[in-house]
Amino acid sequence: MLNSSLTLIRRHARLYASLNVMTYGLVVAGMVLGALSPELNAFYMGSMDASGDSALIKSLLSQPWMFAVTILAVNLTRVALVAITLPSMIVPFAGIPFFAYFAFTSGIKLAPVNHDVTMSLIPHSLTLVVEFQAYVLLLFGACLLGRAWIRPARVGATSRRQAWVRGMRLLGVMWVPALVLFIVGALYEAFSIVYIVPLLVAG
Repeated sequence: MLNSSLTLIRRHARLYASLNVMTYGLVVAGMVLGALSPELNAFYMGSMDASGDSALIKSLLSQPWMFAVTILAVNLTRVALVAITLPSMIVPFAGIPFFAYFAFTSGIKLAPVNHDVTMSLIPHSLTLVVEFQAYVLLLFGACLLGRAWIRPARVGATSRRQAWVRGMRLLGVMWVPALVLFIVGALYEAFSIVYIVPLLVAG
């Protein structure tokens, strides 16, 4: 399955590269805007407090394994499924704008507005690379689904229904490496926040 995903990436290298540029570009743009407008960063961080996300994170800091499981569950449900996969299954490419908003606002939340956040970005930058690469793989699969749906001949289908099924198989192929990255990213994020970030902030 991993070989199949690599084959798809090589076959559609330009699309894959474009999605990478868009994804990481949006995160960086959000970070720059958040750094230039601290009040915007404060607004989004306040929304996390209001939703209870901040309290949940604090409650799990003493349980890194449970923290990792929670991170994985959130990444899979809120973003991978709800923002990317499900919309793209209903309307071609619909997951792209939902994810674009998520990537941009994530950058705003992670903006280096003070010393603590700046220091935490040292280990957290790897988390960003890994987890957002997982999102890129799903976006890539969603785009292959959309292309197949709009032009069935791309996947050798004779109807849009058949093309949708074949496109879903392509998306499913990309879910395999994405899931691996989600797991790795969740473990690293949880343990780095619990054990590495406090040392950097204190130092």
